[in-house]
Amino acid sequence: MPELPEVEALAGILADRAVGREIARVLPVAVSVLKTYDPPLTSLEGRTVTAAGRHGKFLDLATDGPHLVIHLARAGWLRWKDGLPEAPPRPGRGPLALRLLLSGPERSGFDLTEAGSRKGLAVYCVGDPGEVPGIARLGPDPLDASFTPEAFAGLLRGVRHRIKGVLRDQSVIAGIGNAYSDEILHAARMSPYRLASDLTEEEITVLYEVMGATLRDAVERSQGLAAGDLKAEKRGGMRVHGRTGEPCPVCGDTVREVSFKDSSLQYCPTCQTGGKPLADRRMSRLLK
Repeated sequence: MPELPEVEALAGILADRAVGREIARVLPVAVSVLKTYDPPLTSLEGRTVTAAGRHGKFLDLATDGPHLVIHLARAGWLRWKDGLPEAPPRPGRGPLALRLLLSGPERSGFDLTEAGSRKGLAVYCVGDPGEVPGIARLGPDPLDASFTPEAFAGLLRGVRHRIKGVLRDQSVIAGIGNAYSDEILHAARMSPYRLASDLTEEEITVLYEVMGATLRDAVERSQGLAAGDLKAEKRGGMRVHGRTGEPCPVCGDTVREVSFKDSSLQYCPTCQTGGKPLADRRMSRLLK
């Protein structure tokens, strides 16, 4: 799933290539992708793109009229094209969900695609991004100047949930998902099963500093890359996430995994759990 650093990079691509240009056509291909109907998508046509930004994991393409807000979900992606086909896209079973064409003879713009059968990609045409329910519920952005150590400590106070889930909760902190929460906790040498309310002041400070450093480093690595290169950059920068069975780059222990119904987490026992593997009830059932 695209998370804060990748969405930030995609917003930068749109800022560089689309701002100041007029939208010629917005063509939904998958009906399920559009989550709003008033104003209609056609109200974007003829409008000039004024800005491109991010709200947590949401992309925001602002115009001198409505905003086009995009959530890429688990398997969605934005693919910039310098020469879109002249023929309009045909609805079907392919990955294409929406096409946006900018004015000009070069026919540049982007396609929104989504792989797999589980469709979660969402597009909203709204007067204000705050009208999107997912944005209205967002917690603070971890890279915002107002997100201080004190603010972070306040969010964790009294929260009796595992820290892994707290970091992923978009209503608590915006933009962090499964992959970067694994990376942050590994860098902080903290078990994903620790209760947020049990963390000491020192542990909260370390976690805050590691969170900012991990995300800023990922954003910096992604800057200037083409959209097609961002996924590989993300995978290449991971130390434990997606690296089950590989040696931990810090201590050499084997990276372990805990599987859930629709996701998994990765961690290093030596670095994070005192050398003890975490219980993986799902895998235990499969081995019986």
